[in-house]
Amino acid sequence: MNTKEQKQAIIVSLHDDVKEISELAFSLEYNVVQTFIQHRKDPDVTSYIGSGKLEEIKTFLIENDTIIDVAIIDGELKPSQWFLLEKEWDILVYDRIRLILEIFKDRATRKEARLQVRLAELEYEKPFVKELIHRARSGEHPGLMAGGEYQVNDYYEMIKKQMKNTQEELRKIEKDRDIQRKHRHKSGFYLVSLAGYTNAGKSSLLNILSNDTITVEDRLFSTLSTTTRRIEEKHIPILITDTVGFIQRLPSWIIDAFHSTLEEIQRADVIIVVIDGSDTIDVIKQKLQTSLKELTNLEIQAPLIIVINKIDLISEDELKKKIDQIKKNEEVPQRLIVPISIKEKRNIDILLEKLYLSLPSLAHLHCVLPNNSATQSFISWLHTKTNVVSLSYGRNVDIIIDCNPKFRDKIISISKQLQGNTIVLDEKDH
Repeated sequence: MNTKEQKQAIIVSLHDDVKEISELAFSLEYNVVQTFIQHRKDPDVTSYIGSGKLEEIKTFLIENDTIIDVAIIDGELKPSQWFLLEKEWDILVYDRIRLILEIFKDRATRKEARLQVRLAELEYEKPFVKELIHRARSGEHPGLMAGGEYQVNDYYEMIKKQMKNTQEELRKIEKDRDIQRKHRHKSGFYLVSLAGYTNAGKSSLLNILSNDTITVEDRLFSTLSTTTRRIEEKHIPILITDTVGFIQRLPSWIIDAFHSTLEEIQRADVIIVVIDGSDTIDVIKQKLQTSLKELTNLEIQAPLIIVINKIDLISEDELKKKIDQIKKNEEVPQRLIVPISIKEKRNIDILLEKLYLSLPSLAHLHCVLPNNSATQSFISWLHTKTNVVSLSYGRNVDIIIDCNPKFRDKIISISKQLQGNTIVLDEKDH
């Protein structure tokens, strides 16, 4: 027997593809004892799976030697279906949304993440409590809160009050984050966000781009809160943020609960969408489409870079086929697909170059400065805040730089103070 007393589960699905729901279950350390498939185009209105499969699973639960802790339904249950399944099977029943919320609860460590998960959880509970109220009024006592209608009504009012309080707390955090974000922009930072399907390698990419050592876990939704680090590609100040991963068939109200976190993507200057290149072509297309759909829903305007991670696990021929398939998506920028291996640190330099070229509105300046100690101090500052394209010394110091346009006026002003001259270059002159 497992010393951790691993929880036992069964999975119930209307289709054969149970890979993702199995991964979600595994992510919460459930041992899947059995999987039941009931091929149906649409769920049964009463029991989701139909009476025959309902009885088959009921018999399995009675006769099986292993005590099953939870039945996981790979779909979204109506409250009436959930009550019926729990009553018939006499075990805990999670639908796909409830399972994801349980994973969120397990992963939420920071205050903001805990508040976001609680808000989503309360939204999820509302229709189930309404069903309880309906059953209490009908004289049914489903077991949960069996004190009757008044107790259930009180609980529903408590949910609404908690939601209001949680939303207010999140708005305060969002306001503080917005102030911080504006300060970063004023300080000349470009903002880059990592986005994509859950467990594609976003956190690992953050580590390699920022030379950090943030703990990376090989499990779904290991990142719920945003993590921001600094990178200095060619000394252009860039802040890169890891965000919560996307997943298919996630209700809009869960996305809304994580609004303040996803705002980091909305405000980004460039978005890097990370794909797991070791997935099959069909899975890659589905996950990419899910990610692009969520970005569209967020009304993203920033340029996208598509990063295909884990190319060390596939052949060159397989990679070429996958890139060709990705290019068929009209939303994908053709020239900004970068295959990489984080594990082997392959093509990271190419990704950085693409990122640098995608930054909006870089200012190109040509400064001619007197060759003295004051100029040397200024040049040292330029090396930390700009990309120095060329630098030559003679009677004067001749320097060409790329920089965030927020620094342009400051550089021109300092140049004048040093008795120098600055020319703003067009792209064709650069």
